[in-house]
Amino acid sequence: MISRRKFIQTTAAASLSATLNTACSSGQAAKPNILYLFSDQWRHTDHGYAGNSEVITPHIDRLASQSINFTHAVSGIPVCCPHRASLITGKYPLSHGLYLNDLSLAPEHRSIAHCLNDAGYQTGWIGKWHIDGQGRHDFTPPERRQGFQYWRTLECIHDYNNSHYYGDTPERKMWQGYDAIEQTKDAKSYLQNHAQDTADSPFALFLSWGPPHAPYHTAPEKYKKLYADKSITLRKNVPEEDREIATKDYKGYYAHMTALDDCVGELMKTLDETGLAENTIVVYTSDHGDMLHSRGAMKKQQPWDESLRVPFLLRWPAKLKNQPSEISMPLDTPDIMPTLLGLTKTSIPADVEGADRSSVVLGTENPDTDHAALITCPSPFGQWTRERGGREYRGVRTTRYTYCRDLNGPWLLYDNEADPFQLDNLVNQSAHAGIQKQLDDRLNALLEKTRDEFLPGPELIARSGYVVKPTNETVDYNIPFNPANITKSPIDISHG
Repeated sequence: MISRRKFIQTTAAASLSATLNTACSSGQAAKPNILYLFSDQWRHTDHGYAGNSEVITPHIDRLASQSINFTHAVSGIPVCCPHRASLITGKYPLSHGLYLNDLSLAPEHRSIAHCLNDAGYQTGWIGKWHIDGQGRHDFTPPERRQGFQYWRTLECIHDYNNSHYYGDTPERKMWQGYDAIEQTKDAKSYLQNHAQDTADSPFALFLSWGPPHAPYHTAPEKYKKLYADKSITLRKNVPEEDREIATKDYKGYYAHMTALDDCVGELMKTLDETGLAENTIVVYTSDHGDMLHSRGAMKKQQPWDESLRVPFLLRWPAKLKNQPSEISMPLDTPDIMPTLLGLTKTSIPADVEGADRSSVVLGTENPDTDHAALITCPSPFGQWTRERGGREYRGVRTTRYTYCRDLNGPWLLYDNEADPFQLDNLVNQSAHAGIQKQLDDRLNALLEKTRDEFLPGPELIARSGYVVKPTNETVDYNIPFNPANITKSPIDISHG
């Protein structure tokens, strides 16, 4: 196996990465490691620490007992590729241009990896990538890895027991078994090798698991057996006619979760055994949630909490002393990159749009509990097409309220404290006109700040020049990649 040091020397020769790395400067203080753990489609509510006593997550619950818990973290554009692009660039989707799945993120963005590389980090990505867009099962060369060095990755696959990946060459390799477990083993080896490395360089390793994303019923048998005879409580907004199939899907969904929980436990054990735990920032989160039969709906993109809200735990023993605390201020996806760069005292690129919340994490700044996170669907596609009720929307999620407009005007207003299952839409009711006006004004301010004209999806797609299926405005990933689908911001095109 090629050493990480040799791999870093090889990939550092790529001219694009070198150019982008020099665009970010770092401070001189000692740097913590970063272990960033995120799953695909694991909603906030389904953890023991979040109040679900039926899903078995003891290791994550223990992590929560040692972490800062952003209780109202949201995936501002709750779908795979756009979330990931916002995660690594710190930008909103219309700025980086990846607002549909299976587009190819343009190489000119300064990613979190470019900045951390320049600050002396060894960076790595294991698992699902879903940012390259040039073939879900194809090799991603170093120049399209957005600066990440160590590489054990595939663009996108959810065949968890027959899953392949690529390393440094186009040779296809197989994960031998349930891929999340095998990816975790690879991450453990990375940590163990780093602990033995004489080079005094911190690491930033991102581990991106595919589960509990559908298919729901493919977890290893030992995890499925845990739920086979278990009584399951469905969310109160699951329609009666869907309850039988929902119960089956919950059991499969939970089985994937418990498998991943064991993976988290293995990684925490490895950090302890290697002596890395003290100065390693551990983040546990997900790219978005899953409706999973709530409101009779499935999957993501949608503005309801099952789709929108995600877990977000952050542990850093050296600074935070494993003292648990809860922060109710909403944290949005573009905030993650600048917050991690802030915690590592690494300079944040000027074009980052998210907010650096590192002072809130460290307790030197009070959280703004009235903060409004921007939530958006620029153009519905894929699993939430217009035929399935999909629509463009822009909205805000505060600690208490959800407010959304579609192209026709005000669409949704929920008081999430009084109505946690979002069953009572208060929009345009006279008794709530005051709060609706306040939230609408805040939304308008965010749209102005992000230069979002709130246009119909097809107009955005036309501005960007993307090639999509005309029937459902979705990129066809089953045909050869079209270079027109390298991302371009419709904002930049419209403003010159």
